[in-house]
Amino acid sequence: MKEKIALIAGEGSLPLEICRSLISGSFNPVIYSLRADHSEFKTMGLEIRSLQSLDFAGIIGDIKGSGIVSVILAGMVPKSLIYKPEVLDDLGREMLSRLKIKDDHSLLGMIVATFEDLGLHVISYRDLIPDLFANPGNIGGRAPTTAEQEDIRYGVEIMKTLLPLSFGQTIVISDGSVVAVEAMEGTDETLKRTENLSRGGVVVKMMKPGQDERFDLPTIGITTLENMKKSGLTCLAVEANKTIILDKESFCDLASMLDIAVVGI
Repeated sequence: MKEKIALIAGEGSLPLEICRSLISGSFNPVIYSLRADHSEFKTMGLEIRSLQSLDFAGIIGDIKGSGIVSVILAGMVPKSLIYKPEVLDDLGREMLSRLKIKDDHSLLGMIVATFEDLGLHVISYRDLIPDLFANPGNIGGRAPTTAEQEDIRYGVEIMKTLLPLSFGQTIVISDGSVVAVEAMEGTDETLKRTENLSRGGVVVKMMKPGQDERFDLPTIGITTLENMKKSGLTCLAVEANKTIILDKESFCDLASMLDIAVVGI
């Protein structure tokens, strides 16, 4: 009999990719879904528990009551929830009150630490999806121009300062100027924000040093390229071997079609 494992699934296709890998391996995933649409999980014939709120005590209690000891966290959950304590249960509000710094990594780290303190093992999904990680060098589309390469180098230098401060996982550079820096709004909103600021530019996406790879890996996909095109951005540089590319084949095809250079750095 396959081992049961809890997958707490936010939005996006990453939880689906992880789920397919679990099914093909030695696990029987039980889905705790924060998604608006559960239909793709239903087609897999899985046990799905729809979560209407972030009731952490209820989620943990149900997982343990089902005899499950291992948990995977994946998918997008709005970070703005930290400003909406009314949607959290008492445990969630207690976790929030203990955070001195409320950046993404600290918030997720507190959630993981609480799960583990209460007897659950949060495991990494990295080894489940090895083919989705960005490789070094050219990934899709054309090669970067000399000007784009210079902006990438400048962007990496800027991020060496920003990332240890727990923000700026994505930045946009145009002709040696910083156009936009990602904060709590997320990558897609950061890209949209550049539309009225600069036509043309390079997107650089990296991971904070020491970031916990069990639950918080940089992720890009087709929507990333679409938002870049709308904002006139022409090159995407991501950290190789640490960035997940969703729908990778379609992503690379679209990069070529949109004439966007995508490279692993």
